[in-house]
Amino acid sequence: MKIYHDADVDINVLKGKTVAVMGYGSQGRAQALCFRDSGLDVVIGLRKDGKSWNKAKEDGFKVVDFTEAARTADVIMMLLPDEVQPKVYKEFVEPNIREGCALEFAHGFAITYKTIVPPKNIDVIMMAPKAPGDKERDVFVEGFGVPALVCVHQDYTGNAKKIALALAKGLGATRAGVFETTFDNETLTDLFGEQAVLCGGTTGLIKSGFKTLVEGGYPPEMAYFEVCHEAKLIVDLINEGGFEKMWHVVSNTAEYGGLTKRDLVITEESEKGMKKILDDIESGKFKADWTGEWANDLKNLKAMEEKEKALQIEVTGREIRKLFEKKKKN
Repeated sequence: MKIYHDADVDINVLKGKTVAVMGYGSQGRAQALCFRDSGLDVVIGLRKDGKSWNKAKEDGFKVVDFTEAARTADVIMMLLPDEVQPKVYKEFVEPNIREGCALEFAHGFAITYKTIVPPKNIDVIMMAPKAPGDKERDVFVEGFGVPALVCVHQDYTGNAKKIALALAKGLGATRAGVFETTFDNETLTDLFGEQAVLCGGTTGLIKSGFKTLVEGGYPPEMAYFEVCHEAKLIVDLINEGGFEKMWHVVSNTAEYGGLTKRDLVITEESEKGMKKILDDIESGKFKADWTGEWANDLKNLKAMEEKEKALQIEVTGREIRKLFEKKKKN
């Protein structure tokens, strides 16, 4: 993969252009603040008087409705949830986007699965930071940046990649490194990572470990500390220096136990499950399931959220985390 750094990118490509950030959630707010600090002309596009409207105004941004943002912007950034993007695009962006503008995404779902089909006379690009919004902002304020991915789906003007890279530089991502990829590669690997490892696999592993200890007669508080609280410490070590650093830092007992016993948990059957997840993503089955949920007003998702809140590990965790909150206040 080609990697770009500060010296490779000219942010002046965006000089004199208006960047409209559609949405003001975690990604929208973080990216907008960083762009403004980098000297870009940023407006925020939102539903008139929606819940984020006043927050964006308090942060000092010019805030306009989606229609005005789409009509006046040179770069339109679709930083809205996947399930919201098609409706906002169809109702507000599609009728107003101008020839030669750039339509930008931070995740490839809408383009890969064609929930949005842009016209041929615009640039279609992605700049996908590899961190949650709050982390992006914190690292930028510290003087660095998080890595990002960029790609081009449609290059009408001949400047599509330069615009994507300039946005990455505005976020500080070129200080760390910006990797060039494709919409499909980003979409499919991102979905797989979320489902099999980061969100699905990790929570499933923690939940099963907690259940095993509690059913074995151990206090839930002890179980929470051992399988959930300390998980962040281990992941941080892996993130800092790979498996090698983690194995070096933990005890020899932990290293020997981990290396000799992990295959009892992640088995060939587990890997078959991962392959099924990837197959469903590549075939479009997951897309069909998920977009079907949109049509159902996310009722199944909301029910699963409520069920998750009631898990014993969640009840225990809320009580334990209160202890740390009190310590911080003191």
